[in-house]
Amino acid sequence: MKKAILVLVLLSAIAAYFIFDLGQFLSLENFKASQADIVAAKDANPILYITGFFILYVAVTGLSIPGAAIMSLVAGALFGLVVGTIIVSFASTIGATLAFLSARFVLRDWVQGKFGARLRVIDDGLQKDGAFYVFTLRLIPVFPFFVINLLMGLTRIKTPTFFWVSQLGMLPATIVFVNAGTQISRIESPAGLLSPALIASFAALAFFPWAAKGIVALLKRGRA
Repeated sequence: MKKAILVLVLLSAIAAYFIFDLGQFLSLENFKASQADIVAAKDANPILYITGFFILYVAVTGLSIPGAAIMSLVAGALFGLVVGTIIVSFASTIGATLAFLSARFVLRDWVQGKFGARLRVIDDGLQKDGAFYVFTLRLIPVFPFFVINLLMGLTRIKTPTFFWVSQLGMLPATIVFVNAGTQISRIESPAGLLSPALIASFAALAFFPWAAKGIVALLKRGRA
């Protein structure tokens, strides 16, 4: 019964997003057109705007609907690099964890029954190197974050591990987007922010822990 209610709430929220075209309010063009008024309102009520923005960001990421990239840019434009990064970092991680827990609560038992043997192999790997896997996936922006949230929810990785590794792994991209948002007037699309060179840099950073782990293992083997 609880699962059915949760599914109904999630589907209703996602349906409302598309039926009422709420995505128009999370568009770059819409923000630019109203930027002066929004900034003035934010300056008049900073705490209210920070709180509202934080809750909205959690909702967007928790429901896995489009708009997080635009909101990261807007955070930079409204709150600056430091405050914007703090807001987006925690809001995106909390939202991702809610999506992760929803997938685990709703789908885990069904997937376990259907693909128990195959899932066990994945679970065994994550039990040993789960933090490394999540960190790698988070750092390489070619993997959609909402997909990672849902897939990890189907595994046995611990929620605290998922939370802190996700926050750490998403931080570089968060800084890039929020920093770009401080110059939002020059941006036409968020897609252009992730150049091949930048993605390659993230990939190199993502695989560094694996390389370090391998080196440590070799050193231990040499001493044995």
